[in-house]
Amino acid sequence: MAKSTRGTVTAFSPFDARADAEALRKAMKGMGTDEDTILKILTSRNNAQRQEIASAFKTLFGRDLVDDLKSELTGKFETLMVSLMRPTCIFDAHALKHAIKGAGTNEKVLTEILASRTPAEVRNIKQVYLQEYEANLEDKITGETSGHFQRMLVVLLQANRDPDGRVDEGLVEQDAQVLFRAGELKWGTDEEKFITILGTRSVSHLRRVFDKYMTISGFQIEETIDRETSGDLEKLLLAVVKCIRSVPAYFAETLYYSMKGAGTDDDTLIRVMVSRSEIDLFDIRQEFRKNFAKSLHQMIQKDTSGDYRKALLLLCGGDDE
Repeated sequence: MAKSTRGTVTAFSPFDARADAEALRKAMKGMGTDEDTILKILTSRNNAQRQEIASAFKTLFGRDLVDDLKSELTGKFETLMVSLMRPTCIFDAHALKHAIKGAGTNEKVLTEILASRTPAEVRNIKQVYLQEYEANLEDKITGETSGHFQRMLVVLLQANRDPDGRVDEGLVEQDAQVLFRAGELKWGTDEEKFITILGTRSVSHLRRVFDKYMTISGFQIEETIDRETSGDLEKLLLAVVKCIRSVPAYFAETLYYSMKGAGTDDDTLIRVMVSRSEIDLFDIRQEFRKNFAKSLHQMIQKDTSGDYRKALLLLCGGDDE
């Protein structure tokens, strides 16, 4: 789950924060709003540059850029533009805060973020959460979740996955056998074994374990998880396995299902497009095309509309047909 630089959004050059701030002010001043200017500037600058624009905006006009965006824009387009303005380091912490705020918990967001982020990213999220919200993320999550789902989240929050290194084939065999005995060979399931192995072993080790597991049992590990667990724990364990295999493939699937069927899950669509736009959205696009026989660009084109669609297509960065 190493961080790559295969993003569709990179630093814009030549960059002039003051000129961008002035253009944005002009786009929102007086009667009517020039949405085209707003979306073109904000989708083509990287997050660090957007923060510079916000700073220049305040210096030049004594106004808060995010507040102005909120007052001038509406609906999903507003949500997307405001999300793009959130500092990268705060983005995940903010999403998690809202997932555990108020009545009901959004387990889907907890699963997506904690299954897919590297240990270094998880440590950073915890630190930022503490600074921003003066609260301990682990305490907040344990207060809102329970059972084996909660335990797996806590293991992931420790961010103590073994670093990638030389793979010990003896330990690979041992882990594969332990998982086989904890699931397929057992009446009931020993969830703890799945939680410990999937939550703490290195990525390269687990990839070998999945291969060995298939040899021993005749099943893919995903099939066993599907049969032996249920509910939120099942979804979390499957997300972890998918991210061990390929983070871009996991997000391609997440994006596909956010738009498939009746209605679009815009919260997920926005969260993934914004959070991966500077990391691996090119790779996600390739996996999307490979696995779903259509391009991400085509699906966004079909399932969204208006300025919201235009902005998402610019973040997508091209068609793969």
